[in-house]
Amino acid sequence: MASAASAPPTPNNLRRIVAASLIGTTIEWYDFFLYGSAAALVFNKLFFPDSAPLVGTLLSFLTYAVGFAARPLGALVFGHYGDRLGRKKLLVLSLLLMGGATFAIGLLPTHATVGTAAPVLLTVLRLVQGFALGGEWGGAVLLVSEHGDARRRGFWASWPQTGAPAGQLLATGVLSLLTAVLSDAAFGSWGWRIPFLFSGVLVIVGLWIRLSVDESPVFKQALAQAEARKAARDSAPEKLPIVSVLRHHWRDVLVAMGARMAENISYYVITAFILVYATTSAGVSKQTALNSVLIASAVHFAVIPAWGALSDRVGRRPVYLLGAVGVGLWMFPFFWLIDTGGFGNMILAVTVGLVMHGAMYAPQAAFFSEMFATRMRYSGASIGAQFASVAAGAPAPLIATALLSDYGSSTPIALYVIAAAVLTVVAVGVAKETRHRDLADAEPATEPEPAAKSSAADARTA
Repeated sequence: MASAASAPPTPNNLRRIVAASLIGTTIEWYDFFLYGSAAALVFNKLFFPDSAPLVGTLLSFLTYAVGFAARPLGALVFGHYGDRLGRKKLLVLSLLLMGGATFAIGLLPTHATVGTAAPVLLTVLRLVQGFALGGEWGGAVLLVSEHGDARRRGFWASWPQTGAPAGQLLATGVLSLLTAVLSDAAFGSWGWRIPFLFSGVLVIVGLWIRLSVDESPVFKQALAQAEARKAARDSAPEKLPIVSVLRHHWRDVLVAMGARMAENISYYVITAFILVYATTSAGVSKQTALNSVLIASAVHFAVIPAWGALSDRVGRRPVYLLGAVGVGLWMFPFFWLIDTGGFGNMILAVTVGLVMHGAMYAPQAAFFSEMFATRMRYSGASIGAQFASVAAGAPAPLIATALLSDYGSSTPIALYVIAAAVLTVVAVGVAKETRHRDLADAEPATEPEPAAKSSAADARTA
């Protein structure tokens, strides 16, 4: 039974919610990807100058991977309080943490100034970034999913997902502009700090917009129902969201983790590792590599809402499976095109790869939101997404760089991504379709009676 909370919001209100989520996620992904690009281009020289080039890059990517290690902790903390206190408060906090850490990176002394303290400070700030991003994604997509029209949930929920390519576009664009107008010496000396310090301005804008939106009506209704149940049961304690997730939705968590493998690994190989591969193995300039990612990210931004809309028509699973199979099949042509060194071929390689990635990334927001009940949804979606990132996105540039160093060939890297695609196909293949689920009807947050168990099972299969 659809409730008032699931009624379609007014167009102006929905657009404001989407804008708040999109701008916030764009800023946070800008901060996160800026670090990844800088790790590939300059951090090896600034913070690990005593190492050989590829070893320095590996160490630089290691600090990059540390940020992923903090994301599950962010998912647990933000998920817990987001399911208890609401989505909006936690989204404001995540933006402040991410922006503050990124701004501080722009002020860091390098190895030449303070020695080994420099990479230690860099790692600490990277941990803060990862912790904040671990809580950002779940809250942003839920705020839109729980406000949006259920008939077009895939489309509307895909807009926060465009924050990733938008952030990549912004980060790569700023770096590309700076490398074009500054000499290598100037960029390595002080120019790299500019995009990190620019994050402070972006955070102010993001906070102003994010503070203007309302809390999710679905969450408000679920909170009121939980309080009513608590009063009726003589103040019986409510289970922790993480306990409820592991009790009622552990299969969904595993599906979400498997679904993320190909999406996460392929993305960081295509956008972060490519800056290393193109400049060291294909003989391509940094400017050419950055411009290729810049153009492809613009296309990526445009296709994500289209894939999200398609998932409203044919389902989340078919679109997701198309992306997983597509990215697996594209890996060998991807590297062959880059090996030519041609700018047009590089654009084609990265663009097709990101279009296939978008077919997974676009329906992911609605797909994961629809798997979990309201009072455990922030925890469930965040845990499934962020725990997978530790095994997928975190080591992807490290593994790809190590494979390149050991074998001097792109073949093992392509096989690595293909293996991830197979895992994702299996995970999504065994999942249930979720696109017709009413988010306001799913509330098995406490120990259900037998009849309630049956109703909950029916809701999950609807």
